[in-house]
Amino acid sequence: MPGTPPTRFVYLGPEGTFAEQALRTVPAAERGDRTPARSVGEALDAVRAGEADAALVPLENSIGGAVGVTLDELVEGDPLVITREVVLPVEFVLAARAGTTLSDVRSVAAHPQASTQCRGWLREHLPDATVVDVLSNGAAAAGAASGEYDAAICAPIGATRHRLAVLADKIADHPDAVTRFALVSRPGPPPPPTGDDLTSLAVCLAHDRVGALLAVLMELAVRGVNMTRIESRPTGEALGRYVFFLDCAGHVADVRLGEALQGLRRVCADVRFLGSYPRHRWSTAPGDQQAPVPPGLTDADYADAAAWVARLRSGELS
Repeated sequence: MPGTPPTRFVYLGPEGTFAEQALRTVPAAERGDRTPARSVGEALDAVRAGEADAALVPLENSIGGAVGVTLDELVEGDPLVITREVVLPVEFVLAARAGTTLSDVRSVAAHPQASTQCRGWLREHLPDATVVDVLSNGAAAAGAASGEYDAAICAPIGATRHRLAVLADKIADHPDAVTRFALVSRPGPPPPPTGDDLTSLAVCLAHDRVGALLAVLMELAVRGVNMTRIESRPTGEALGRYVFFLDCAGHVADVRLGEALQGLRRVCADVRFLGSYPRHRWSTAPGDQQAPVPPGLTDADYADAAAWVARLRSGELS
């Protein structure tokens, strides 16, 4: 029912990964049921089928960029909407069974992305160890726990779940790396505006129209809507056909963003609304807040301008 808090959550598995760690920062998910899925598609399809209320899937990484499979799955199939974003620091640890020392490590299990992000640390501290590719950070931790490998590069939650000792923490070469996750649900009223929100869209351009992308950008720019991210993905229809994924500062309830959406609807071949939701906040410092609305573009300014036009149409020139 609308307004009912979600209780059944699914996430990109397996257990003991950053996705599970991110999901457990959501209070409702910490209290509810959490089920791992084998793929992003499986997680989102569980929500579409009503088998889960919400799914947590990765959107982008500050090192590796956008997660293409998630973008593809969001633009295909029955519509889904993002209701929350979770930004999680990617803090890899080297974990092993109790009693293992760094000098004992001859084999390290790691997901390829994890070993790539820890390449410098491995070269400096374990130059002779063999790094073995596994399917996930959770699988790496499980392999170390079973004794198949001497150690694992994994998320802190993976070490905890498999009762591994942490031999070294924060071993990533980029200590400020983060992954952005999206909590996705079936369509419904978006969370109320907070004054610091994002709106996500998937936009298909009219391929035979000159300046089609510029027209999209102008609909946002003339209304002072800040675009915080743009990604393109091939549609699969033909070479040169793309869908553009946009993140814009603001909420669908904001007048200026609503007008921008109306403009996009007019000039684009298709627009899929992917949700309005609170922006992740690292702190309450003034510099971390959304930029103020430029003069002339507040909701009050729009209301005043609309009232003025209405008076003109009725014959009043004051």
